[in-house]
Amino acid sequence: MKASELDKKFDEGVEDIIDDFDLSTATRPNREQKRVNVDFPQWMVESLDREAQRLGVTRQSIIKVWIAERLEKAG
Repeated sequence: MKASELDKKFDEGVEDIIDDFDLSTATRPNREQKRVNVDFPQWMVESLDREAQRLGVTRQSIIKVWIAERLEKAG
């Protein structure tokens, strides 16, 4: 299918275009995961755990979000 045909289907909103994609090969550029190890002082881990519990998320999630926010501000 040509891009113009896909654009037309999308713009008209008549058809669901998701079936036109092979999602098994879909990737998110620059979103590959890489494992890193970071050592934190005990007080910091305890503070992270309290905040994560308060928000109902994991420690890893809160660390990722906070670092992402900081990097967006810096960039």
